[in-house]
This record gives sequence, C-alpha cells and structure tokens, in this order.
Amino acid sequence: MRKKQWFVVSMFTLFIALPVAAQQRGGQPGGAPAGPAMTLTIPSFPDGGQFPVRFSQAAQGVAPGEGTSPAINWANPPAGTQTFVLHMHDMDAARNKTTEDQAHWVVWNIPATASGLREGVPKGSQLPDGSYQISATGPMYRGPGAAATGPQHHYMFELFALDTKVDVQPTADAFETRANVLKAIQGHVLGKAVYGGLFRRPQ
Repeated sequence: MRKKQWFVVSMFTLFIALPVAAQQRGGQPGGAPAGPAMTLTIPSFPDGGQFPVRFSQAAQGVAPGEGTSPAINWANPPAGTQTFVLHMHDMDAARNKTTEDQAHWVVWNIPATASGLREGVPKGSQLPDGSYQISATGPMYRGPGAAATGPQHHYMFELFALDTKVDVQPTADAFETRANVLKAIQGHVLGKAVYGGLFRRPQ
C-alpha cells in the first residue's frame, strides 16, 4: 500500500490550494512583499503528532460520533479577510466506496475578528458568533474514531481565510453541505493554513 504523506490534499481542496500558492508567490498587489504566512496551531498536540484521547470518540463518557473539540488558534490572516472556514476531515476514511473522506467538522462564516476557537465548542447549527457548523454526526464536532485494530488515521485541519461571507445554509446531509461550502469559497480564498494529527483508539 502506498504510504500517505502529510502533503496529500483531499479532492475537496486541491483546486483551492493551487491558486492560493500562486497568489502567495506573487506577494501583495503593487509588488509589495507578502506578509508573514497565516498559521494554525492546536496547543494540545504537535503538528503531525498524536491526537489526545480526550478530544476523540474514545474519551470517557462521549457518545458515539461525538467528542470535545480542542482549542484551535490562528494568526497572521491576510489583509482583506472577511471570514474563515475550518475543515477537519479523516484522510483515510473513504465514504461509501467513493473518493469522499469523512467530514469531521466544517465551520464557516467565522468572523474575521476571531483568532481561534475555544475548547469544547457547543453543539448547534449556528454558534453565538454567527458561524455555522456541521459534521457527519450532526451540528457538532465529530472526534477522531479510527478503530484500535487498524492503522492510525490522518486527521487534517484546514483553515481558509476568505474575502467574503459564505452564502450557504446547513442541510441535513453533512457531505452535501461541505461540498456547497467548498464550492462557494472558490475564487475567494486569500490564504490557507493546515495542521494534522494521528489517531486510533487505544487497545
């Protein structure tokens, strides 16, 4: 089996990442040098490291398909940022024998004034700041849940800085909603940052 690498990008974001990279190489309008790159960090584990059990479906007292979201921080959003989209997905989980992977968390219309999400974001389609959230479980964060008997799964967080607000309402289907969000941000991505973790359930 071909070994997976952290630079692998899901089918949902490959066509987004390429124009962003080209824009970053070009710097700011007028030839001014580009500012510092946008960064994404999760204080509870290092990039590419082990996802803590307490943020997974294997945590004590967690209902199937749910979990407690970790604190997430970001910095250096590009000038002109109006909103953020956060996309968490399991790169190793194929859905219904298709090229779609698991939708663990999609949060969109996060205000430009935000610099992160606190630990334990509450359930609900719309959050107090006006942003929306969804996952394969419902309107909530879905923690990692890879089986103990299989290989570790790669869970990727992707943060997009946009020059617009996303005109998408949640539907009953998380995968349809995710596709709608990722389609709507086409041509509006100013910057992107990624962060990943590994997980499988304890034996």
